[in-house]
Amino acid sequence: MASHSDTLVVFFGATAGANGGKLGSDEREIILLVWQIVDLHKKKVGKLQRRLVKPDSLELTDQSKEETGLSVDELYKAEPLDKVLQQFQQSVSAELKALGRSSYTLCVDGPLIIRQALHPEASKKNLVLPECFYSFVDVRKEFHKCCPNAGQVQDLTLPYILEYVCIPELPLSEQVMGLKEVRCMVQLCLHILAEPYNHKFSCFEAVKYKLESGACSKTEPVDSETVIRARGLPWQSSDQDIARFFKGLNIAKGGVALCLNAQGRRNGEALVRFINQEHRDLALERHKHHMGSRYIEVYKATGEEFLKIAGGTSNEVAQFLSKENQVIIRMRGLPFTASPQDVLTFLGADSPATDASDGLLFVKYPDGRPTGDAFVLFSCEEYALNALKKHKQILGKRYIELFRSTAAEVQQVLNRYMSTPLISTLPSSSMVPMPVLATPPYLATGSTRDCVRLRGLPYTAAIEDILEFMGEHTIDIKPHGVHMVLNQQGRPSGDAFIQMRSADRAFMVAQKCHKKMMKDRYVEVFQCSTEEMSFVLMGGTLNRSGLSPPPCKLPCLAPPAYAAFPSPAMLSEAALYQPPLLATPRTPQPPLSPHPTLAYYPPQHHPAQLYMNMNMNYTAYYPSPPVSPSTMSYFASPPGSVALAAQQPHAQGHVASPMMPQHGALVRMQGLPYNAGVKDILSFFQGYQVE
Repeated sequence: MASHSDTLVVFFGATAGANGGKLGSDEREIILLVWQIVDLHKKKVGKLQRRLVKPDSLELTDQSKEETGLSVDELYKAEPLDKVLQQFQQSVSAELKALGRSSYTLCVDGPLIIRQALHPEASKKNLVLPECFYSFVDVRKEFHKCCPNAGQVQDLTLPYILEYVCIPELPLSEQVMGLKEVRCMVQLCLHILAEPYNHKFSCFEAVKYKLESGACSKTEPVDSETVIRARGLPWQSSDQDIARFFKGLNIAKGGVALCLNAQGRRNGEALVRFINQEHRDLALERHKHHMGSRYIEVYKATGEEFLKIAGGTSNEVAQFLSKENQVIIRMRGLPFTASPQDVLTFLGADSPATDASDGLLFVKYPDGRPTGDAFVLFSCEEYALNALKKHKQILGKRYIELFRSTAAEVQQVLNRYMSTPLISTLPSSSMVPMPVLATPPYLATGSTRDCVRLRGLPYTAAIEDILEFMGEHTIDIKPHGVHMVLNQQGRPSGDAFIQMRSADRAFMVAQKCHKKMMKDRYVEVFQCSTEEMSFVLMGGTLNRSGLSPPPCKLPCLAPPAYAAFPSPAMLSEAALYQPPLLATPRTPQPPLSPHPTLAYYPPQHHPAQLYMNMNMNYTAYYPSPPVSPSTMSYFASPPGSVALAAQQPHAQGHVASPMMPQHGALVRMQGLPYNAGVKDILSFFQGYQVE
């Protein structure tokens, strides 16, 4: 076998659209291929070959017609791409045999024809490219090795290189597109092989055959110049589909991270990490290329964003993903009592998991309870396809969903469940306390427009990000005046309210911060009143048509800010009260039940002294509706009143705890059956007054 440096096949191609530096950026098909063999050992050249290629769409841009000199009629008579590639192999093999050679390497003027045109088109047409198209040399990089002072590789062009080494231009009669470029590259190759350069071709570039799976640690450095964000992906797309979309470009090991929404489902976005900046820049040229019938948006991203999605710290996950070349399947909807043996039995003998139960990873909450999700490893594609055929089949009394997954998705799902509690809890007593207002400021009503609403926040935005976003206006925020709005799942909704010291300050913030960027998103900032803010926090909506009440018959009142009490005796020393949400308060009614549990008491006249941690996360203390309504009327509790729990036994032997200041009294229930409804809860509290 001759070495790769003994024989080159100088290769050139043109498309029906953009060519040159923009080759492949518009998804147009290849219409012209030209090649010629160069024997580097004997310094001989073969016959110049030129083939027209018939595209599926017989349309040429005006620019392509002018540059190539081809017409639709000529292309109509040509062979399709697969036939021309067969002719290429047959022609090259015959000439190599005549030269006594058996192997060769492609030589191109820049990687675009291979990476951006040939591989993507072959992938879309389901063509299997010959092995020779997975390795090539770039004549520009080879020349740069010979003449490093000629300039940067990305700035080099073939005419400039020929002029630099004093190779005369071809006569006008030979300046036909394709023929001219190949002849010039052949002359350049022969020139740098001779004295004084004596160059040896060694910068072989490779195109990866397939995506390599692997795990990524949060401590692993990721260059931000190698990461992109893809948007608009079909929800059922896998990492292999994304790798196919970027076919021809080399994705780093485990470099596809599918993004999940708050419900743990794919949101149509993915972060992709490439092996270097050159491949990332080529990926950006595929902005709005198509995956099936959908166009995909491609933007720059950062290494930090990639690590947030794909990085992990769990040793269990690292061990699970340590097995390479495995196909990962995600199972969702498993019964909480399902054991590894139940899952293996469900998968069956035709789709055995790798290493039996060691190939299963059950996703659990921090307290060890199962989530109903699991990941399974399969040693080959055949086993994975057999498993996917069981999608929505029954295990126990539940149907199970099966999807292709990735190592990054495993990390993301585990990170989500293991790092975020289901229900926000109070800060620990060891935190440093500081005094706060006894009356939650956001529940005060008024038409003064001294608040601002932030809309379109990144879902990962924290209080610190909002304060940084506000910049110099941070000093005008009222104490505890930042309120994050959560969705029904208790996760950030992208909205927040901020109380300013005056309407003028709120107006100034809305003017200067509107559509200012936070991370990779612009944020809308609107001036609003405390009344409008209260309605939204109650579950209503605020839009151009005005205020819309909460979508239920009873008001969904967001609970006020919780306070950490040093002892239950504090309630008797300084009772809290809630201001009315609407103009007319309702009169306290005597309890209808024979077992009274609540009584209203007027507030004390001296100020309350409560304490709360200053560094709290407001998402935990200003939750968003819907929550259980606490009153039977559209009116809040009487002004200046607090609900205290009567000392009496509760259901199932639980002891009543001091009640937080609420509209009425709120009781938190844990351990409810997943199929429990409102009627079941009311039945549970039968005999007690429920408002």
